[in-house]
Parts: sequence; structure tokens; C-alpha cells
Amino acid sequence: MNCVLNPSKPSFPCSDPIPKKGYSSITSKFQSLPKKPISLNKPIYISQVQDFCGSIGKRGDEIVCNAYEADHHLQPLEVEKVVGGEKVKIGLYFATWWSLNVVFNIYNKKVLNAFPFPWLTSTLSLAAGSLIMLVSWSTKMVEAPKTDVEFWKTLFPVALAHTIGHVAATISMSKVAVSFTHIIKSSEPAFSVFVSKFFLGETFPIGVYLSLLPIIGGCALSAFTELNFNMTGFMGAMISNLAFVFRNIFSKKGMKGKSVSGMNYYACLSMLSLLILTPFAIAMEGPQVWEAGWQTALTQIGPNFVGGRTKRVLSLVQSSIISPLTFSVGNTMKRISVIVSSIIIFRTPVQPVNALGAAIAILGTFVYSQAKP
Repeated sequence: MNCVLNPSKPSFPCSDPIPKKGYSSITSKFQSLPKKPISLNKPIYISQVQDFCGSIGKRGDEIVCNAYEADHHLQPLEVEKVVGGEKVKIGLYFATWWSLNVVFNIYNKKVLNAFPFPWLTSTLSLAAGSLIMLVSWSTKMVEAPKTDVEFWKTLFPVALAHTIGHVAATISMSKVAVSFTHIIKSSEPAFSVFVSKFFLGETFPIGVYLSLLPIIGGCALSAFTELNFNMTGFMGAMISNLAFVFRNIFSKKGMKGKSVSGMNYYACLSMLSLLILTPFAIAMEGPQVWEAGWQTALTQIGPNFVGGRTKRVLSLVQSSIISPLTFSVGNTMKRISVIVSSIIIFRTPVQPVNALGAAIAILGTFVYSQAKP
């Protein structure tokens, strides 16, 4: 309930509760609430009622009410439990997110080593994610989005850019080490700033421009010192960066105000990308080429194409429940975990200068995430 506490009588000290004869004035003392302003739109809870002599539970002429706002009614122990539970929940999300990223990238590379058809691999990855969401919608695990023709028209350029970026990244991974692909992909902020500056006319704080120096310098250093450098793999990662920047721009401008968001938005994006990619995959590689290496790939690896969709859903869940700062730290640590894990598992030869370049580029990416408004 909402209430206003107005003291109507003075409260005397308990050591001298009754005024003595001959006193011309009475010194009154009031027990006041903390100086923090209390919003009258919030309910007030009574925590203790005390008579003017200090006893609790007895009825007296004067009472002191200790009150607090509804937002602060949890006891310290209860607050600690809630905060601790949220920390554990977020920690589990991060652990699962990083693990799935590592597993997806490792198995994706193994699949591409045994079955070097990046167009089909990209198609199957999108198909797996689309199938998971269709099952989730049909079983009511996730509420299906309400869409119309206008929504899909607006989503098309976003899906086209997403398709290009997805395929280009897979082509890059099929030609070079996983670690090198992710080092080059850490330069995506530089593409974002350049596209926004020269195509959209946006301006950024000086800190953002300065953060691009270690990103560009670190990526260049890693590229020049990469032992197994491949131009196709390098260009694939660069095209992927550019495509994902345009995807984000199209999504921000075209999808603003749309009712579909989060997990369902990415599901719709994957499904439309699958429709766009399938005919191109058939034209670029073809069923006859796929059949030649399919049985060998299944024998060596198995159909491990699901991890990428799951880890993307988890990243969307995390970004909605944690602060941007925490998410940017987690995203940086995710990339580091993928790079380090792939180097260990595939025993990728790395020169000290190459490792230094990777560290500088990733550090620059993190600085950019903090400097960007």
C-alpha cells in the first residue's frame, strides 16, 4: 500500500519519558528515516513498531515506525542468494557458449578436411539450425513468431548478406587454419567503422579510431608471418567480415521496430539464408561431386553439423541477460579460447611474432568494444 508518514507528536527520550514539573519547554527528538528520498509510487513496508520507552510489542502513546521501500524489502542474505544464483546462471551460459564454439570450430574443420566442400557444409549447417527451430516451434518449446510478407521482404537483404558471410567464413576455414581465420575475423570492427563512415556518414569518438590501429596492425602482422598462408582463405575471412557488417547494418535499419527478435529472428534469418544458399551450393559443387566424398566423410567424422546453430542461440540468450561490457569480455574470451584450442588440437605451427600479432588484434577488438558508443 502507499502511505505517507507524518509525525504528529514529539517522541521523548526513554531516559526521561515524563516532563518534570517546572520545565518551560520540552526538547523533542524525532527518529527520522534515512535521507534517501522515498518514492510515493512504491509501497512502504513496516519493519518494526516501537513505543517511546523502547519496548516492542506494547501499546504506548508514542510509536516509532521503521519503514523501507518495496524495492529493498529483501534481507541481505536473500539478496546475496539472488545475486549468487544469477552469477552461477551466467557462468553456465558462458561455459556452454565457449565450449560449443570450440567444439563447432574443431569439428567443422575436421569435416572440411575430410569433406572439402564448403558450400554443402554451409548449407547443412543452416539446415540443422532451421530444423532445430522448426521442431521447437512445433512442440511449443518456443513460441512461433508471427510474420507477414512485409517482414520477409525486409529480412531478405539481411539474409543475403548473412549467407555470403557464412559461406565465405566456411571457405576460409577450409583453406587455412582455424586460428588464422579467427584472427582475421577479429578485424571486423575495422570494416564496421569504415563502412559506417564512408557509406552512412556516421562519425565516431577518437577512441574508436585509435582502437583500429592495433586491430589492423595485429591482423597484418599475423597474416605476414602465417606459415601456411593461403590467399583464398585470407580473402574468405575478409569477405565474411564485410558481409557481416552489411548484415548488421541492414538488420539495424530495416528490422527496427519489427516484432520478431532474438532467437526467433535468427531462426527466420537462417531459414531464408538456407533457401538462398541451396541453389548456389548445387551450382557450385553439385550432387555428383558430393557423392564422391560423402561416404568417406561420414566414416571419418559423422554428421557433426549442429554445434554452430546452438552456440549462436546461446550467444543471443546471453546478450539479452547481461550487460554489454560483460558480453564483450565474454566474446573476446570466446575468440581466444577457439584460437588456442584449435592450435593445440591441430598442432598448428605458430611463430612468436604470429602469436604476438594475434594478441594485439584481439586486444584491439576488445578496446574497440569499450570505446564504441
